[in-house]
Amino acid sequence: MSTRVPPALPTLRRRPKQARSRVTVEIIVEAGARVLGALGWDKFTTNKVAAAAGVSIGSLYQYFPDKASLVEAIRAKHLADCLLVLRICHESDLRGAELVRQLVSELIAVHSTSPGLHRVLLDELPERYSDRLSLESRYEHEYLGYYAAIVGRLLAVIPPENADRAAILISDAVDGVIHNAARRGTLHEPGLHAGLVTLITRYVGISETGG
Repeated sequence: MSTRVPPALPTLRRRPKQARSRVTVEIIVEAGARVLGALGWDKFTTNKVAAAAGVSIGSLYQYFPDKASLVEAIRAKHLADCLLVLRICHESDLRGAELVRQLVSELIAVHSTSPGLHRVLLDELPERYSDRLSLESRYEHEYLGYYAAIVGRLLAVIPPENADRAAILISDAVDGVIHNAARRGTLHEPGLHAGLVTLITRYVGISETGG
C-alpha cells in the first residue's frame, strides 16, 4: 500500500510517524475517495468521510484541516496510482501488443476503483481550489518519462525526440478516452479496451495480434 501513496502529502496538518497513523491516513483518503465519488463536491463533508472511514472527526482533523486538503490528498494518491501502473508496465517483461494490453488494462482498472470520482475531480471542483489542488505538474515529467520508455520498447528504432513526442500524443489520447469514459460511466464497456489497444498499436506500427 505504501508504494501507492506519494512520499509526501503537502496538505497534511500532522505527519503520521507510526505505522498505525499512516494506516489511518490511508483509510481516511480511501474513504474520502468513495464519499467524493458517490456524493459529489457539494455534499462532500469531512464528517461524512470520518463516518465512512470509521474514525472520529477529531482524528481526521489531526491530519486534514479542511475538505479541500483531503481532496488534494485524494488526487495525489490517484496520480501516484497512475505512476505505479506505468512503472509496472515499464518493468514488465511483456513486449509488443501484450505490453499495450497490459498498459490499457491497468490504466482502466486504476480509474475504476471509485466510480464517479474522476467526474467530480474533473468537472465539479470550484475554480477557487484549482491552484491549490493542481498537483499534476509535480508528476508530469515522471509520467511522460515512463510513457516514452514504453514507446521506446514498442518501436525497434526510434530517436529520443520522437519517443518523447509519441509519449505525449499517446498519453493525451489514452487519458482523454479514459477520463471521458469515467465521466460517462462506460469504463467497463468491452469496446473501450479493444479500441485503445488498436489506437496505440496502429500509431506505433506494431501488430495488434502479436506478443
